[in-house]
Amino acid sequence: MTERFVSRGFLGKHRAAAAANRVPPGQHAVDDFPVLSAGPTPRTDLEKWSFSLEGELAKPARWSWAEFLALPAQEFVVDIHCVTKWTKLDTRWKGVSVDTLLEQVELRPTARYLTAFSDGGYTTNLPLPDVVNGQAFIGYEYDGKPLAPEHGGPARLVVPHLYFWKSAKWVRGLRLMEKDKRGFWESLGYNNHGDPWKEERYTGD
Repeated sequence: MTERFVSRGFLGKHRAAAAANRVPPGQHAVDDFPVLSAGPTPRTDLEKWSFSLEGELAKPARWSWAEFLALPAQEFVVDIHCVTKWTKLDTRWKGVSVDTLLEQVELRPTARYLTAFSDGGYTTNLPLPDVVNGQAFIGYEYDGKPLAPEHGGPARLVVPHLYFWKSAKWVRGLRLMEKDKRGFWESLGYNNHGDPWKEERYTGD
């Protein structure tokens, strides 16, 4: 049998170094999935659940839970970064790309921003370029199971290249807009963009 030239320990250190390069400044990697919410956890009856696209569109669109599950879905493996300084690597999701949703409607030329709105009244704002071209999705499964309510189930927006408050839990729709409008945390002093690699945590960062 051919003897291994590189030791297991060396490979382990190499993997650790590679993982460290995926952790933004000021963050630390965790193995668990911390639960942080601004209010009580909504429990939505799936028979009454719907997801909407509205605002700067030729015509709004709406899907029931069954209709949403019938849309083309994808598997996503992404790193996520919370403003409270934890990062979780290689999280596994199933859901519908925002690109797929926007293909179902006709955007007006004035659509430049969006607000994600959720059960419980939560909102967060994003420039349209931050959610297209494979950068964002609506996730409804996590690690092979239906997304738990404490993590935003039945469905949450996931925008992995921005801090996780931009990944709105319990999401119920996206409102396309001509002008930017700050969401819940953004209006309370969080950075309007939220790039973890630039440490855009708070206003002025």
